[in-house]
Amino acid sequence: MESDTKYKRLKDLSREEFILPGTTVCGGCGGLEALRLFHKVLGKNVVFVNAAGCFTLLALFPYSPFRGSWLYTNMASAPAGAQGVRDALDILIASGRLKPEDDMKVVVLAGDGSTYDMALSSTSGAIFRDLDFYYFCYDNEAYGNTGMQMSSASPYGSMTTTSKPAHLSTAGTRSHKKDIFEIWRAHKPPYIATISPRHPVDLSEKVSRSMQYKGPKLFIAFSPCPTGWMYDPSLTVKIARLAVDTGIWALKEAINGEVKHTYIPSKFKPVEEYLMTQGRFNHLFYPVRQDKILEDIREDINSYWEQYKK
Repeated sequence: MESDTKYKRLKDLSREEFILPGTTVCGGCGGLEALRLFHKVLGKNVVFVNAAGCFTLLALFPYSPFRGSWLYTNMASAPAGAQGVRDALDILIASGRLKPEDDMKVVVLAGDGSTYDMALSSTSGAIFRDLDFYYFCYDNEAYGNTGMQMSSASPYGSMTTTSKPAHLSTAGTRSHKKDIFEIWRAHKPPYIATISPRHPVDLSEKVSRSMQYKGPKLFIAFSPCPTGWMYDPSLTVKIARLAVDTGIWALKEAINGEVKHTYIPSKFKPVEEYLMTQGRFNHLFYPVRQDKILEDIREDINSYWEQYKK
């Protein structure tokens, strides 16, 4: 069912809160801010199916900050868990034991470790079965809950606890980030989007727009992580903005496979402004500036945007 609300300015955002303050996640977590905005649009009738990860700390039995419901699964099985919840709700409605107006939206809540790696098979199966669910990925670009080990979402040139810069690999992480947006798009779901907590109107409008489509819907949330990225929590807002303004994080959506960028800066800022805010990229500048690696990062950004200009 299509949402009647259209988000054009900050005043259009709901003042109602569905995630209460005082959670146990790290201060300055960009993923939590994105989830808070996401929940505002979906409303209260939500079941979260949580894959093991950082956000598992949000609901520690018997306490939960959510006004909606919560189900915890292991790292590889959240989409399968969502299938069971969605099937149960459909059966209850069909048998008359649940009123259609009391139906709930089913949301998989998972980090990049689960989304890009551990649960990819389970996710592919859920999309193939055309499961009617929302998938919210808080992408902090590493296995954050277990010590910031490298995931396939870790960007080239970053340092993680398992991809530290060394004599034979001065870049730290040598692999390039997996394109989960295109992997999902190849499955032909009705809606996919990237979002950022510092573009709340763009985020809210995308969630609202997705509600008219039945089937799998993915939201990849840029999620700055003070603990793992090694920066002061007060810089989360700045870092989230710089990611978009430097072109390293593209805000886009795909509706029935057709890709559209929802915001493109008129002029991109130098990517160094983004990289230098975070300790995980310090080795690119100190003690010796890694010009070749920095140029490779710039080329990756330019290549992406040149591709979509065509």
